[in-house]
Amino acid sequence: MAGKVIAVNVSLNKGERKTPVAEVTLRVNHGIEGDGHAGDWHRQVSLLAQESIAKMQALGLDVKEGDFAENITTEGIDLPSLPIGTKMELGEALLEVTQIGKECHTRCAIFYQAGDCVMPKEGIFAKVLTGGVVRPGDKVVVL
Repeated sequence: MAGKVIAVNVSLNKGERKTPVAEVTLRVNHGIEGDGHAGDWHRQVSLLAQESIAKMQALGLDVKEGDFAENITTEGIDLPSLPIGTKMELGEALLEVTQIGKECHTRCAIFYQAGDCVMPKEGIFAKVLTGGVVRPGDKVVVL
């Protein structure tokens, strides 16, 4: 199964929308350099499919890559169907899926706008096994 990276996104703090950037550097057992979610834990990198964002756009929301606080926006892979432990190559990096979805303790701005949010159900989280640079357009290969 293969897809591609649509956007790479960062923010300094947790709980805020992320800004698309030209590239990100992933560090082993840390996540994305300069991102508020990086650290030595199981949710170092978050991923959300463009197809999930399109669902929210179809509800009339003006949302784009990074608005759901995902680090990496992908296309062509059914992310929530990947089993925990799945390994994926993204650009130079190798990730391992550690969590599917998340509990949303505090309702984000997207939830209040739409009455729903795709990240808790369709976003996935991973840890970095091999570091490297990831850019929009890079292939995503599920191993």
